Amino acid sequence: MSKKIASARISETSSQLLQELNNSLPFDKVLYREDIEGSRAHAFMLAEQGIISREDYEEIEQGLVEIYEEISRGEYLLDGDDEDIHMAIEGRLTQKIGDAGKRLHTARSRNDQVALDFRLFVQKNTMVIADLLLENIETFIRVANQNIDTLLPGMTHLQHAQPINFAYHMMAYASMFKRDYERFVSSYERNNYSPIGCAALAGTPHPISRKITAERLGFKEPTLNCLDTVSDRDFALEILFNISTMMMHISRLSEELIIWSSSEFGFVQLSDKHATGSSIMPQKKNPDIPELLRGKTGRVNGNLISLFTVMKGLTLAYNKDMQEDKEGVFDSVKTAKLSLQVLNEMIDEMRVREDKMGEACMIGHLSATDLADYLVKEAGIPFRDAYHITGSVVNLAEDKGLDISQLSLEDLQSVDIRIGEGVVELLDNRASMNARQSEGGTSTIRTREQIERLTQWVELQR
Repeated sequence: MSKKIASARISETSSQLLQELNNSLPFDKVLYREDIEGSRAHAFMLAEQGIISREDYEEIEQGLVEIYEEISRGEYLLDGDDEDIHMAIEGRLTQKIGDAGKRLHTARSRNDQVALDFRLFVQKNTMVIADLLLENIETFIRVANQNIDTLLPGMTHLQHAQPINFAYHMMAYASMFKRDYERFVSSYERNNYSPIGCAALAGTPHPISRKITAERLGFKEPTLNCLDTVSDRDFALEILFNISTMMMHISRLSEELIIWSSSEFGFVQLSDKHATGSSIMPQKKNPDIPELLRGKTGRVNGNLISLFTVMKGLTLAYNKDMQEDKEGVFDSVKTAKLSLQVLNEMIDEMRVREDKMGEACMIGHLSATDLADYLVKEAGIPFRDAYHITGSVVNLAEDKGLDISQLSLEDLQSVDIRIGEGVVELLDNRASMNARQSEGGTSTIRTREQIERLTQWVELQR
C-alpha cells in the first residue's frame, strides 16, 4: 500500500479498514467542479500576491482546466484510492505538471478547502431550488386563474366547514412555497461568505488576499473568524432545514391529492403520466407520485436530524466527524430538485373536477356560519344564541335530508321567527363564498387580488 499525499507524520501504511472508513472520494467526488473552481481562484490569488510565480500559475490554471475536461468527458475516473476529491485532483495535477502542482496547496488546508467546496455546492443548489420553487408558484397561479369560479368545500379536521373556491386553495400552497423561496434566498445571502484562506483554523502567515478569492468566486466577502469558519456547517444545516420544511409543504399537498383523487372524493384526476397501475387489479390507477413525495419527506427529515446529531458535540475546530456532513445534503438536494420538478408537472397536467367539488359543497351545511352571522348583524342576537339557533336549523335540515342552503324561508322561520326573508339568498354556497371579503379571504374579488399580488411578486424575483 502506498502512502497518501497528506501523510508526512505517518510512518506506516494505513490499515485497509481505516482506508475504507476514512475515504470519502466515493461520495465527495460530486464536488469536483467546486474543487477545481476553488483551486483556480486560489492559484490566481497566490500569483497576484507573488506567493507563486506567474509561470507556475499558468501551468496550474491550464492543468486544472484540462482535469475538469477529463472528468467531464469520463476520461479521468474518480475511482482510485485517493482518500478524497481534493487529493484526487491535486494528485492528478502534480502528475500532469510536476512541481508546480505541488505549490497549489500553499496557504491553504483541506479544512478551508472542503469548507469552500461544500459551501459553493450548497450556495449553487440553494438558488437552483429557489428557481424551481418559483416555477411551482407560477403553476399554482396558472391553475388558480382557471378555477376562480370552482366551488370547493373548505375543511377543518377534514370535515366540511365553509365554501371556498379552488383557486383560493391553490393560493394557500403558493403562499407556502413563497415562504420556502424566501427562506432559500435568505440562506443564500447569509452564507455568501468565502472560507478559503482560513487554512487549518487560524489563518496563514503567507501574505494572501482573501478578498481576491472571495470576489473571484462570487462571494460577498471573506468570513470574519477562521476558527468558526472551518468548523461551521450551519449553511449545510440551513439547506437541510429549508428542504425539510419545503418537503413538509409538498407532503401536505400530496396528502390532499391522494385523498382528492380517490373514488370517494374524485375532486381531481391525475394524468396517466403521473399514476401507475396495479400488478393484479387491472382497474386500478394509483397516485404513486404524491405517495412517493409524501414518503421522501421522511427521508429528508432524517438527513437533517443526522447532521444535527453529528455537529452537536464537536469542539472547535475541524473534526473528522464532519466528513459525515455531505451525503445527507447531496441526497436531500437531489430529492428536493426531483420532487419540485415532478410536482410542477403533475399539478400542471391534473384535471380539476368542478362537478365533483360542487356536489361535495352540498354536503355538510357549509353556509351555516352565514346564518349565525346574519342573526348577529340583522337581528341583533348575541352570537352565542345565534350559534345555537343555527344548530337547530342544521338539525332541521338533517331531518329533512337537505342541505341548509336548500331550506325554505318557512323552514327557517319555524325554528326562529326572527329569521328574515333575505337570509335564503345568503345561504347559497356561492354567495357564502363571496361574502368573505375581508383581506386574505376567499371571495372572488379577494382571490383575484391574491393572484395579482403574487404574480407581481414573482415577476420581481425574475
